[in-house]
Amino acid sequence: MKPQLDVAYIAELSKLELSPEETERFSRDLNQILEHVRKLDAWDTEGVEPMYHPLPAFDALRADVPGESLSNAAALANAPAAQEGQFRVPKVVESAH
Repeated sequence: MKPQLDVAYIAELSKLELSPEETERFSRDLNQILEHVRKLDAWDTEGVEPMYHPLPAFDALRADVPGESLSNAAALANAPAAQEGQFRVPKVVESAH
C-alpha cells in the first residue's frame, strides 16, 4: 500500500474528511517518518535491553494499609452543602428520557 493510500484509509477509519491537499501533505509526513524508521533499523541493537520508558520509573505509591479515618461530622465540617450525613452536590447528569 502506498503512503497516500494509507493516509486516505486511516482518515476514513478515523471519520476524517481530508482534502486532496491535506492527504498529499500527510502522505509526505508519513514518508518522512517511515524513512526515519528505516534509518533506525540500520543500528545494531543486538544485546540491547528493551526500554519501557526513557527515564527510570519509581513506584511512588504508598502502601495501602488501613489508618485512622475522619468521623462523618469532621468530613462534612467544611462541605458547602450536606444532607442526611452525605455531601450534597448539584445534579450533573440529565435523564435519558
